[in-house]
Amino acid sequence: MKIQEVIVVEGKDDTKRIQMAVNADTLETRGSAISDETLAQIEELHEKRGIIVFTDPDFSGEKIRKIIQEAVPGVKHAFLKRKDATPDHKGSLGVEHASVEAIQEALRNLYTECLEQPPLIEQALLMQEGLINGKEAKQKRRLLGEKLGIGYVNGKQLYKRLNLFQITPTQLLNALSEIKEEIDE
Repeated sequence: MKIQEVIVVEGKDDTKRIQMAVNADTLETRGSAISDETLAQIEELHEKRGIIVFTDPDFSGEKIRKIIQEAVPGVKHAFLKRKDATPDHKGSLGVEHASVEAIQEALRNLYTECLEQPPLIEQALLMQEGLINGKEAKQKRRLLGEKLGIGYVNGKQLYKRLNLFQITPTQLLNALSEIKEEIDE
């Protein structure tokens, strides 16, 4: 599988794992404190080849994703499910622990930011469906993020991410009905 865009990852172990799964170039942020120089490189590469942000499904990965998204609007995003990024042994969660199949799946299901589009989903729908507030809200958001392939976000960020990727109310409700069984267990 050949990827035209440059994949932005956190470190060299992520690069090694990505290159086992696909034929692609990577750019490493070397942590969540992204330098202005690295952001300038990402912006230039985005203009020339396109960028896919592929970070760990954890707090630091989300921080990196947000920094890049604000500095370079319109990038693509690949998301790993937490269970696919968990090592067999104790250690950190990350892309470097994912299987070749999980990486390829994440790269087949990219999301591109839709800039300056009106929101398709309203906060009221998220509240009505128990995704914001409520005893099962966190579990519902986690399962929803996995089902839609958009990663886990807190209640505040869910509205932004769903609308950023132009997820429709129908897609949201269909995904919620599919995960209902898992929530009821």
